[in-house]
Amino acid sequence: MASFEVIGGHPLKGEIIPQGAKNEALQILCAVLLTSEPVTISNIPDIRDVNKLIELLRDMGVKVGKLSTDTYVFQADSVNLDYLDSEQFVAQGRALRGSVMILGPMLGRFGQCQLPRPGGDKIGRRPLDTHFLGLQKLGGKLTLEGKDFYRIHTEGKLQGTYMLLDEASVTGTANIVMAAVLADGITTIYNAACEPYLQQLCKMLVRMGAKIYGIGSNLLTIEGVESLGGTEHRMLPDMIEIGSFIGLAAMTGSEITIKDAQIQELGLIPDTFRKMGIQLEFRGDDIFIPAQDHYQIATYLDGSILTVSDHTWPGLTPDLLSIILVVATQAKGTVLIHQKMFESRLFFVDKLIDMGAQIILCDPHRATVIGLDQRTRLHGISMTSPDIRAGVALLIAALSADGRSVIDNVEQIDRGYQFIDKRLNALGAQIKRL
Repeated sequence: MASFEVIGGHPLKGEIIPQGAKNEALQILCAVLLTSEPVTISNIPDIRDVNKLIELLRDMGVKVGKLSTDTYVFQADSVNLDYLDSEQFVAQGRALRGSVMILGPMLGRFGQCQLPRPGGDKIGRRPLDTHFLGLQKLGGKLTLEGKDFYRIHTEGKLQGTYMLLDEASVTGTANIVMAAVLADGITTIYNAACEPYLQQLCKMLVRMGAKIYGIGSNLLTIEGVESLGGTEHRMLPDMIEIGSFIGLAAMTGSEITIKDAQIQELGLIPDTFRKMGIQLEFRGDDIFIPAQDHYQIATYLDGSILTVSDHTWPGLTPDLLSIILVVATQAKGTVLIHQKMFESRLFFVDKLIDMGAQIILCDPHRATVIGLDQRTRLHGISMTSPDIRAGVALLIAALSADGRSVIDNVEQIDRGYQFIDKRLNALGAQIKRL
């Protein structure tokens, strides 16, 4: 198990380029299974979860060529369906949450797929019901072997239909869309997710020959086609990394420029950090964060305490609430953080309290943060990263703290952030991988 040794209290300065979006990558990479023609994808992040998915596709028989550090060409013209019954596939599927994204394209193109219950972060229940209910409405026949192995197949082609999703699941919507593009007839998906990453997937599929209408809304209409062709696609920068770097700059009093941030795709993220008192300046498509000695949390117009909560798009992504919470510990003012979508993402605040933060964990979903206004700095401690997003929040806290911190289990951070120690050290951080 690897660890980070962090010497905090050093302001950072410079430019940083966000990696490609992990959550987009997991969808886009699985979409290559929908065609036998070459698909070229660029701005792919070099992170553990994405690399494992590429390895899985290769083992399934997809031809994979690496054109540059972030650009690959994929061709799924000889997919080995028998591989899905192998012990190696079962082990790969269990280790990777993103493996669930092969269900839609495999069912749509080949009429069958099987999958063990995927792994991933321990951040509360993330049931797959939306995925399977949608695929069943298209004609998929689901069987469950034991408690955690799923088989789904179809008798003939999938058939388009109307469906109202029980939740606006991003991955669930993506799986259903990838199945529906090759179904007979018209599929209408109401309460569809409309995140930028889902929009990117739909636009890529349209370039491949799919007919999808209503992209960017929660009502998608898909007219099935016989087959799809190849295409080229460039992924968006990762909005979670961008938000993390904004929070890092504020907590450490640093001057940082985030390059090529695709600001028009960030939704409420910039405004939410502005509510925390953080100054942001847009310079073309770059975000400049000046060094600030203090930042003050806004209140509502009547003077009451601000609440920051997550929601489906265009609301604030839940992946950034841990960053917002850490930023609040050194702000002037008080904020209520309300994590609505997952049960366990606030269960890292005990480490921040041990570092000197003033936080009241109200229940598994809510925490009240009383900012220290930089009057009392956090102090370094030894701690363990419980998941990707909490791990980076703890890393930001350690970089702002006085003294030495050690963060164990940084493999969790590596799953979502590309060479984060090297990239931050280039800005002046002192992070050593043990």
